[in-house]
Amino acid sequence: MIRGMSAPVAPRLHRRAIANVIDGAFGSLSRVGRLHPNSNPVRHGVEHLRDVPYLDPADPIHHLDVWRPDDMEPGELLPAVLYAHGGAFQSLSKSTHWLMALAYARRGYVVFNVDYRLAPQHPFPAALQDVCAAALWVKEHAAEYGGDVDRMVFAGDSAGANLVTSLTVCSSWRRPEPWAAEVFEADLNPRVVAASYGVFQVSDSARFRRRRRLPWFVHQRIEDVEDCYLHGAPDDRTLADPLLLMESDAAPDRPLPPFFLPVGTSDPLLDDTRRMAFALEQRGIRHEARYYPKEVHGFDALIWRKNARTCWGHRFAFLDDVLGGV
Repeated sequence: MIRGMSAPVAPRLHRRAIANVIDGAFGSLSRVGRLHPNSNPVRHGVEHLRDVPYLDPADPIHHLDVWRPDDMEPGELLPAVLYAHGGAFQSLSKSTHWLMALAYARRGYVVFNVDYRLAPQHPFPAALQDVCAAALWVKEHAAEYGGDVDRMVFAGDSAGANLVTSLTVCSSWRRPEPWAAEVFEADLNPRVVAASYGVFQVSDSARFRRRRRLPWFVHQRIEDVEDCYLHGAPDDRTLADPLLLMESDAAPDRPLPPFFLPVGTSDPLLDDTRRMAFALEQRGIRHEARYYPKEVHGFDALIWRKNARTCWGHRFAFLDDVLGGV
């Protein structure tokens, strides 16, 4: 124990240091990738509109980027994607997740890539409140950018997969939270959800340790997610743990959409995807869970790898089938 520091605080600082290293590595990789000529959206026939406010224009957090094909005809509408980035609810941004937005846009989607408030400064439910606000803005303004909300995709990775799954819960169940109720009343219904390697249950992070042996720094990272995101959170944490709701017998007030669920078999969060797939199967909800051998968390961002390209192919094939093509 560090002298003068209580026992609970020292591990928390240790976990935060590990988190900063991991997130810094991903952020650096993203920045380096932006230097490659192929990262230029113009080369892919994509237009990138930066920092469009979805709430207070003076608050830089409450902005999103729009990515869309640059050859759209006046009045043309393409399927809209609301994308929520990963980063353990604590870091990263729409800027670090440019590759995901670019991949969707070059395929023929209009992408709304969202920033949101981060923990630990803004714990649950701040991030989800922001994503709900962004979704309502997209419903209202998507057509101005060529996005078709009748063919809406909710997409995200890791923590973002949690957020878009919880957003789907808000659109499918009547909830007591005013900001969740607003989503339900707006009749904002995704046609499909693409939730990649999600942390679908934030609470009880020790379950991963009980399930299988993982490196110590992985356990510390997962525990840090729970500690930062749920610290001081309200008693009702249903929307932080959408997996538990899906596993329950609570019937939705509206039908749930299809889900695409990719994950690598070396991802420590693998079990959450397996459980989510089983829960959807028990509910009779169309879904496709894809497991990529030996791939790690965030593997689909490593686009030079075969499994990453294969995953994007599987994703678009599923979306095309559900949406009837792009």
